[in-house]
Amino acid sequence: MGYYITVESNIKLYVEDLNPKGNKTIVFLHGWPGSHELFEYQFDHLPKGGYRCIGIDQRGFGKSDKPWTGYDYNRLADDVREVVENLKLSNFVLAGHSTGGAIAIRYMVRHNGYGVSKLALFAAAAPSLIKRPNFPYGIDREVVTNIIEGTYTDRPKMLSDFGDIFFFKYITTPFSYWFLQLGLQATGWSTAAIANTWLREELFGDLKTIDVPTLIIHGIHDKVVPFQLGEIQNQGIRNSKLIPFYYSGHGSFYDQKYEFNKELIDFIEG
Repeated sequence: MGYYITVESNIKLYVEDLNPKGNKTIVFLHGWPGSHELFEYQFDHLPKGGYRCIGIDQRGFGKSDKPWTGYDYNRLADDVREVVENLKLSNFVLAGHSTGGAIAIRYMVRHNGYGVSKLALFAAAAPSLIKRPNFPYGIDREVVTNIIEGTYTDRPKMLSDFGDIFFFKYITTPFSYWFLQLGLQATGWSTAAIANTWLREELFGDLKTIDVPTLIIHGIHDKVVPFQLGEIQNQGIRNSKLIPFYYSGHGSFYDQKYEFNKELIDFIEG
């Protein structure tokens, strides 16, 4: 079932809510530049095990409204809080991929983990996606500025090139086309705005404040968010467990979907 939830004046987010009567709830935050549909292979199976799966399309992406502003981590975390309160969620697992992982981390800090019992991070873009002074990890700043330039000059090609490095396993041409279409659901301005957020935002202090059990899944072949960032998250978050995926790139939820689903279920039930 899908519906819209107002998170700010005249701004609504699309929410996919599968198996609303499920025993345990997982809230999924997708990565850039996709939508909740990136988790298709989780939504196909997890509800069979009795889980309620909620996928939120972030503002500017998927089926959600696409305002000109509001693409910093604070506002995006506030959007999640509005959804949580509207649906009266409690004792749920907050799961974020890539930029969605960064938003999940900011949610834990800004909203004191409101309603969250466990946290799951998949190739999270934290504590900084880009290299900074005294932080030689992440990707070069120029990679992001090139993405922004590509967004404004030839967004379909930029997204196609991004899809080429997203997965580690072979993907078919139809699958590649499907992935491209998810990115094209967004607007140019929201696509660029999130990329600009990567340049500005840091979450070094955020990691230390998280105290719920945390699962970190990260592909060792990740060319988007290098594996070292997962190791740093594991060092910074108390009560966290890092599981390297040895046959995955950035999209472990598809590269190793069966192992991914199993590890997520084991974490929830553990």
